[in-house]
Amino acid sequence: MSHVNVGLIGAGRIGRLHARHLAYRIPGVRLLAVADVFAEAAQQCAAECQIPAAFSDPRRILDDPDIEAVVICSSTDTHARFIEEAAAAGKHIFCEKPIDFDLGRIDRALQAVARAGVKLQVGFNRRFDPNFKRVRDLVAEGRIGTPHIVRITSRDPAPPPIAYVKVSGGIFLDMTIHDFDMARYLIGDEVTEVYATGGVMVDPEIGKAGDIDTAVITLRYAGGALGTIDNSRRAVYGYDQRVEVFGSAGMVAVSNNTPDSALVSDATGVHGPLPLFFFVERYTDAYIAEMRAFVECLQQDKEPPVTGMDGRIPVVMGYAAGKSYAENRPVRLSEVDVAS
Repeated sequence: MSHVNVGLIGAGRIGRLHARHLAYRIPGVRLLAVADVFAEAAQQCAAECQIPAAFSDPRRILDDPDIEAVVICSSTDTHARFIEEAAAAGKHIFCEKPIDFDLGRIDRALQAVARAGVKLQVGFNRRFDPNFKRVRDLVAEGRIGTPHIVRITSRDPAPPPIAYVKVSGGIFLDMTIHDFDMARYLIGDEVTEVYATGGVMVDPEIGKAGDIDTAVITLRYAGGALGTIDNSRRAVYGYDQRVEVFGSAGMVAVSNNTPDSALVSDATGVHGPLPLFFFVERYTDAYIAEMRAFVECLQQDKEPPVTGMDGRIPVVMGYAAGKSYAENRPVRLSEVDVAS
């Protein structure tokens, strides 16, 4: 197909971001419609991005025979249902992470995709960041030898609203899920065991909501490598996103992106800019690249670069981390998922 006709479900922050990219920055796409349960949000998104149609009922998109693919950016509790309905309608699917918080619902959604023979790509955008991709490529080329240690730092500049924390699924399924995906992606190996510890060090209200805001997770890989992930809901200096892979023949690491690379040296020290403040700024290029990859996989009839199973495994890792934190012990993924 030369052009892909797309419908967008969900016009919140991430939905509007994808809408702008689909409308103005991704070649080979016609964004025909947007739907959101809040009609005003859909209408505003349509006006901003010159989208021909705006609906409050997503069925209007799913029932449109001219729409070949849907981009699902609605609330997490609707993802699996919309995947199933889109698959039944013969639409290819891009879905933001996570597919669902329930492994049974994830499995039913993936089965629906397989039965329909449509493509599904899950929105783990960090795989498309040029820095992280470069690390992955160097590791795959053998430049650092056999991986021994993976280190991932991921810290937000400020905690989310408490109302969001209460429905987020908890830090391991909301925030760390990106890092669980990175852990697999960077060295191309599966994690078999996790040990998580953490606490409430940022906002006591997060603890009252039943969650933690600071965590350190250690990982054991099938191939023998070890990994660490550290998370915080608040880094006062900005969005802290760094990775390192150490191996038998060397090490590769990438640091934070900044608005510029200027350094000022004076009598008080050497001063540089703070990291980019949040994920929208930090991962703009990655969001564009992941959506371009989705469109290209449809045009060229290729396997999506982030599959439904890639979406499922980090949820299993999140549940294993939650169990580990609750029981203060290492937990194998097979303890929470018989399929792992």
